[in-house]
Amino acid sequence: MTRRPIIAIDGPAGAGKTTAARNLAARLGLVYLDTGATFRAVALKALRDGVDLTDEKALTELAEHTDIRFSGERFERILLDGEDVSDAIREQEVANASSVVAVHPGLRARLVELWREIGIVGGVVLEGRDIGTVVFPDAELKFFLDARPEERAKRRFSEQSGSHPVTLERVTRDLEARDRVDRSREHSPLRRAEDAVSVDTTDLTAEETLEKLLEEARKHGH
Repeated sequence: MTRRPIIAIDGPAGAGKTTAARNLAARLGLVYLDTGATFRAVALKALRDGVDLTDEKALTELAEHTDIRFSGERFERILLDGEDVSDAIREQEVANASSVVAVHPGLRARLVELWREIGIVGGVVLEGRDIGTVVFPDAELKFFLDARPEERAKRRFSEQSGSHPVTLERVTRDLEARDRVDRSREHSPLRRAEDAVSVDTTDLTAEETLEKLLEEARKHGH
């Protein structure tokens, strides 16, 4: 029996990776695995526990003693020590903190182990920053989604919780800072895999983006 595919979707924040990955997984009957959510979960716990976000040793130890699991029919929810934090990890403070903690090699190595344990059997769509380059370089199909910075900022702004109002200017600054961190970090920086299919989502709706991904998946027999 042929193993079901591993599909990797990488790209910067606001490019539409999460929506695309969820939609693609649903249409192909695969499991969706949001790797960025695991960083956010660790960041959330670090913020709650007052752990220094620049202390790699402390963060790695925190992750090693933290139970992070995916739940739901297609792994659409994330549990942190048994608590469903799927909504809490989407707050801007947590998103910013996750970009800071993600630069630590020790922490990344711990979480990569988790992703590989789940994804190695196939039948998954994973999205993040380095899925096609580091986590699953042999993935059967890889995509790199991107969009113009101003469009990505608008999307992130529209996603922000009303309980913590922010301005578009603030979101734009945060996004620019996150881009710099993601692209310049020493370990596993954001970059497009040579064999990844590039998709510019700037002027595409979620459905149009999905159709482009499905078209490519069909070419590969998925």
